Amino acid sequence: MTKHLRILHPIEGILAFYDGRVDGYRFAAGPNWVDDGALSLGIASYAIVEGDEALVYDTHISLDHARTIRAALEALGVSKFTVVLSHWHLDHVAGTEAFADCEIIANRRTAAHLASRKAAIEAGTLEGPPAIAPLILPTTLFSGHMSIKVGNRGVELIELNIHSDDATVLWLPEKRILPAGDTLEDTVTYVGEPESFNRHLEDLQRLAALDPGSILPNHGDPDIIAGGGYAKTLIAATEDYIGSLQQAAREPAMRERTLREFVAPQLEAGSIRYFAPYEDVHRNNVAVALRVAQEAQ
Repeated sequence: MTKHLRILHPIEGILAFYDGRVDGYRFAAGPNWVDDGALSLGIASYAIVEGDEALVYDTHISLDHARTIRAALEALGVSKFTVVLSHWHLDHVAGTEAFADCEIIANRRTAAHLASRKAAIEAGTLEGPPAIAPLILPTTLFSGHMSIKVGNRGVELIELNIHSDDATVLWLPEKRILPAGDTLEDTVTYVGEPESFNRHLEDLQRLAALDPGSILPNHGDPDIIAGGGYAKTLIAATEDYIGSLQQAAREPAMRERTLREFVAPQLEAGSIRYFAPYEDVHRNNVAVALRVAQEAQ
């Protein structure tokens, strides 16, 4: 399952373990969360490495992926691992068993989401197969903000409500690096909680206030990630997209636009890159935004 997993080196001391965006490749023939939510769009987990320590940011889409990540880091001399979960979604927690002997950090919302869904996740009935069994739950919980060290490198954990109500991003203040989980995505964010659009916009402003020099999203273009990550303009592009979805819920003509048409200004500015599989994501986003707007009337 890991034959297309590649290791990118976006920034000194940071590795990206990237899979997906491979023409013609699927994990399984039928609908499944591995292909439809992760491999089709491309997905990365990250590791911040200093000396014999590593912070692993998400455990990827399978136990095989997680084992490969751990083995690659051990080959670099890492013997102490800390895992941070960006949020509870399956494509970010599937490999937790490979780090069962390590500290696994998550915010309290993430821990609660996982605990309440654990039986269904392990049975493969939450979002269909494949099952994640066993699912290892977080061992260290925080709310709002937490500071940790990877060797001598300080890392801030910041809780946000973007994409999901339990997002955790990493912030490396010395180098102004923002591993962003699913709070930022290229081509566009995947909307799962449109009722929280206004909160998403508020927290996107919190990210913008950090003034990141490099953004490393979990879902993005592998060439851009390998080249050092995204510019701060990805945040503004995400804000613009959410605002346009809110507008489309009120204006029927906007709902008929393709993704390329919908985000034309951001594409022209170079803030995001067009990737055709996001057309399906966009159609889903428009539909759920409209549904929530209609229920609120």
